Amino acid sequence: DLSFGHLGGCIDNYSHFFYWSGPNRHDLQRNGEEIYHNGRFFPDLMVEEAGRFMEAHRREPFFIYFAINLPHYPYQGDPKWLDHYNRAGVPYPRNLYAAFMSTLDERIGMLLDHVDALGLTERTIVIYQSDNGHSTEERAHRGGGYAGVFRGAKACLFEGGIRVPAIIRWPGRIPAGEVRDQFLVNTDWMPTLAELCGIPLDTRGMDGRSLVPVIHDPGAASPHADGYCWALGKMWVSRKGPWKLLGNPRDTSRPGKAIDEDRFLVNLAEDPGETTNLAARHPEKVRELEQQYQQWQLRIP
Repeated sequence: DLSFGHLGGCIDNYSHFFYWSGPNRHDLQRNGEEIYHNGRFFPDLMVEEAGRFMEAHRREPFFIYFAINLPHYPYQGDPKWLDHYNRAGVPYPRNLYAAFMSTLDERIGMLLDHVDALGLTERTIVIYQSDNGHSTEERAHRGGGYAGVFRGAKACLFEGGIRVPAIIRWPGRIPAGEVRDQFLVNTDWMPTLAELCGIPLDTRGMDGRSLVPVIHDPGAASPHADGYCWALGKMWVSRKGPWKLLGNPRDTSRPGKAIDEDRFLVNLAEDPGETTNLAARHPEKVRELEQQYQQWQLRIP
């Protein structure tokens, strides 16, 4: 096992200090020991570390969780990319965000170049996924990201805060260049990888379900057709089919605009932007999804 990176929520990418609260604190570690690479760009250190690990374990099975910090603030994209978007006339703060995203894209390319150079492409499953929507926090310059038609941003449970793109690549073994629109969740990746790798896994009590049927068949049903729930602080969601009930909702993409309703019901098939609260029109659906959420709570240790 190997660990490399920072333990706090974020660091400056060059000094590797955590600037959040209290005294400034250096936060860069390898296997629990503090190390120093002052002035080195942290994403480059991540790529180098992963490359060395793959080189050392190229002849045996390995797993890498490459939790790169981009595009988490502080926005410190490569100067060439910032210059590119400034010349293109991209307005602030989207120019900062775009530069950081292109910096991320380039590092992912470097990582995949390592896989190719080691001759591991055909034998390596690669999964790419973000953890949440774009930030509108002060440290993120109040925005810069874009969620399209979806409402919300990081730290809320509207679709703009939780619906993120995901990619899986395994050349010659799974379909390529295809898109799936079924409702899936990030906890599904563990049972999916286990099945793809032929590893027996007891999934009883797990929230995740294998995505292998969906990966191979665009017409396969969502593994969560019977419903799914999750929570973030006081906010919670109960989802079944196209119906989604938000409890105690807030919208971080619209700072300062409070939501008066404590229950917000939407049909995502008809209203993907979550613009209209249907709770008053469908009280029976509200009760059904509230009961589903209450049953889910009982299963949590």
